[in-house]
Amino acid sequence: MVVREQWHSPRMGREINLVRWGTFGVPVLVFPSAGGDAEEIDRHGVVAACGGLLEAGRVKLYSCDSLAGRALLEKHGDDEYRAHVLNLFHETIREEVVPAIFTDCHGPQPVIAAGASIGAFNAVAMLCRYPDIFHRAVGMSGTYTIDRFYPHWSYDLYFSAPTEFVPGLSGHLLTMLQQRMIILATGEGQWEDAGESWLMADILGGKGIPNRVDNWGPDWKHDWETWRAMLPQYLAELT
Repeated sequence: MVVREQWHSPRMGREINLVRWGTFGVPVLVFPSAGGDAEEIDRHGVVAACGGLLEAGRVKLYSCDSLAGRALLEKHGDDEYRAHVLNLFHETIREEVVPAIFTDCHGPQPVIAAGASIGAFNAVAMLCRYPDIFHRAVGMSGTYTIDRFYPHWSYDLYFSAPTEFVPGLSGHLLTMLQQRMIILATGEGQWEDAGESWLMADILGGKGIPNRVDNWGPDWKHDWETWRAMLPQYLAELT
């Protein structure tokens, strides 16, 4: 079952789409790749790969447009503006997309964040920023040193990038994060950089945040065939 919803985001100043597959189960918000839209995971077969979990009522998959990724790819404004858009995008997920998911689920419940490439960055960032909402994250072939795309440091970048803000965490937020779990899956094939996952793992581990790096080896490249294999395996483990 596919359900589509669209609204005008006052934070982003543009339309945003949210799509759902499945009827029952744990809500999983899957972030698209850099400039992807809400239905990217369907076109690339990820939804079909999770078909058994959907049919069994174990998960409901949600995905939304990658508005910050589009601003980055299309080079809207300068670096500081694009970092501001990234921060706004994360706030939009928390304040608009998550409430829409809760309404669809008839009440609040823990959400799994997932994504590949830049989507993995967003998934990990959302759990680290909002552990009251997101309890598990699956980052596949992640690009976590996002500052390479935003050469000028800013507070927007700091609050958006877990490589920046996680080392300074303390108090209640850190305590919550220490009860969460992040899976960092990577291959070593074409276009993959396993070092990104190990870097993120070192930062998380340094603060006592549970995480695991799974290296699938040289036969798995930075592409959809890898992510079609990874996501259903990890969702089966986490649900």
